[in-house]
Amino acid sequence: MTRLSVNINKIALLRNSRGGNVPDPLAVALDCERFGADGITVHPRPDARHIRYHDVRLLKSRLQSELNIEGNPYEPSFMDLVLELKPQQVTLVPDEPAQLTSDHGWDLAMHAERLAPLVEQFQAAGIRVSAFIDPSPVHAQRAAQLGFDAVELYTESYAKHYGGSVPASELLSPYVDTARVATDLGLLVNAGHDLNLANLGALHQHIPWLHEVSIGHALVSDALYLGLENTVRLYSRILQKPLRVG
Repeated sequence: MTRLSVNINKIALLRNSRGGNVPDPLAVALDCERFGADGITVHPRPDARHIRYHDVRLLKSRLQSELNIEGNPYEPSFMDLVLELKPQQVTLVPDEPAQLTSDHGWDLAMHAERLAPLVEQFQAAGIRVSAFIDPSPVHAQRAAQLGFDAVELYTESYAKHYGGSVPASELLSPYVDTARVATDLGLLVNAGHDLNLANLGALHQHIPWLHEVSIGHALVSDALYLGLENTVRLYSRILQKPLRVG
């Protein structure tokens, strides 16, 4: 069964827009756990526009499920936070400080020399390390060479074109190829970005061995209409029964 990790950044963004602590990211995360989520994802950024380091510390002290912290390891304060808290997983993402949202994966050839010792440092602290990559078998191969434990497939391109003239099987072809290579090399395969109730099923159908999907914006948006408990359960249900393809 593929795990559902709920990204609660947008909950913190809503709170920050008004001040105070409503809605409370910790309370929402604990509710997501209670409603069936397998983990919680956060992506603290230097400008603290949504999830804040204080929030992450609270989450680590209270969560029963897995905590996945995403971010750019070139930011010293991010490195310090992750090594302090020792979450079960850290996902390294090549974000610029002012970037609105993640919009590309690593060029692992260009960044190999700088990333390799950081991967070793996280692993020495007992943290599973995942690389955020564009769908290409070459990226999976390079992630394995650098010693990563997992990759997260950046699914924006698939999500953007899903439901159009190109069949889902064709859109997902590079993701399937990358996931197969990654798995053969001993890496766990995660996926995330713009996944929603409409497009998640096809992704899971074509790559039923996904270890985890991280979903935030769409899930929080759906919860406005469907309620948080119902929404978490709907996403979880899609991931519970792998389907065979062709």
